[in-house]
Amino acid sequence: MPSSREIVNIQAGQAGNQVGETFWNMLLAEHGLDADGIYQGTDPMQIQRVGVYFDEVERTSGPTKYVPRSVQVDLEAGVCNKLKSGKLGALFRPDTYLNAEVGAGNNWAKGYYTEGAELVDSILDVVRKQTESCDALQGFQILQSLGGGTGAGLGSLLLSKLREEYPDRMVSTYSIFPSPKVSETVVEPYNALLSIHQLVDNADLTFCIDNEALYDICVKAMKIPNPEFEHLNRIIAKVMCGVSTSLRFPGQLNGDLRKLGMNLIPFPRLHFLMPSYAPIYDTAASSYDKNSIPELTKALFDRKNLLVACDPRFGRYLTAATIFRGKIASREAEYAVRDLQLKNSQHFVEWIPDNVSVSLVTVPPVGQTQAAVALSNSTSIQEVFKRTLETFSAMYKRRAFLHWYTGEGMDVMEFSEAESNIQDLIAEYQQYQEAVVDEEDVDEEVYEEEVYGEDEIEQ
Repeated sequence: MPSSREIVNIQAGQAGNQVGETFWNMLLAEHGLDADGIYQGTDPMQIQRVGVYFDEVERTSGPTKYVPRSVQVDLEAGVCNKLKSGKLGALFRPDTYLNAEVGAGNNWAKGYYTEGAELVDSILDVVRKQTESCDALQGFQILQSLGGGTGAGLGSLLLSKLREEYPDRMVSTYSIFPSPKVSETVVEPYNALLSIHQLVDNADLTFCIDNEALYDICVKAMKIPNPEFEHLNRIIAKVMCGVSTSLRFPGQLNGDLRKLGMNLIPFPRLHFLMPSYAPIYDTAASSYDKNSIPELTKALFDRKNLLVACDPRFGRYLTAATIFRGKIASREAEYAVRDLQLKNSQHFVEWIPDNVSVSLVTVPPVGQTQAAVALSNSTSIQEVFKRTLETFSAMYKRRAFLHWYTGEGMDVMEFSEAESNIQDLIAEYQQYQEAVVDEEDVDEEVYEEEVYGEDEIEQ
């Protein structure tokens, strides 16, 4: 098997493990593997770069088995047991399931300081073991929800440990943010804000997702009357497969995590990306739809296809990356992206001239002829932070629920630090939203240099 740029997957908490299960199912289908990790496909391209997410295990009897490079983590046994007894139970290595018994009980401090801290060393041992077998480790992806205790608390702790141990590797997170209207837990704003505080400093790329946007996609676009988590997770998994697709399959214009980071992150703190997917349609109507490339591109930048509840029309795009899958001509894709930029130039900052990158991969998702994923770095993401900050501040002002956190050894100052860090982040986004290319400033600088040069000559 040719060497691949490997990614290690870490799924933490109930949400992380449920999204992870759907993701692995989709990945198996794309690579022609069955639920036991045995290759059943016919196309050699499927197996060519399977090493990005899988380890190849030669067996004395029977065919080669492909084992996911993944760690499943939770602070209670229920979720991991469900995975073990499910149809993917035989796929993962038994020592990669790590769980405590007590549970985090929606408490960020339990995940970060007490229960999580006891488990973190054994998790890192398993991660180390996974990375040792890699030829060229690209980085890590963490699947987490920011509203609970394990995904948020233990996820943040893992993030800071990975940053310490692997400073030169990419760390990306798929983070499920609190929804604007629907709240699963009362203390969600505390957990989310404390997690964002960690994400700002320790992650390279954060893909922001929220359940409400996913519900809207399922109900309005896919016409599913009562969506379940399985439906929502499928949309997240499609984006995850799209992001890593050019690592896993050959294409005309390649992209990987590092290239994405390089082209999408103009300033280190502003690495929160809004993912979108196209085409999204009702399965009954799929036979009537023929998507042209300009339509596909337009859909990617449409608010209805975003996986996070914020409106890009109220902000400006700093950068964006589009990843097209299927038999698509590079010229056609680039022209479609350029036309969209020209028509909506007021929504893109003018001080980054060519701010939309294009990747092309010839292999489409299973069951589709073509598809596309976009990752946008837009200043409108500050809506998400503002919403969380408002609800956080309302509770923190009265010191509600704080005793649960301080009881686990947390300092109240951490809450204030997190609050001011997020306020700074919002201010930064606002600053770059309003920034313009000022011709006069540029001319003055050039003029000063010229005058300075003449003075030097006179001396």
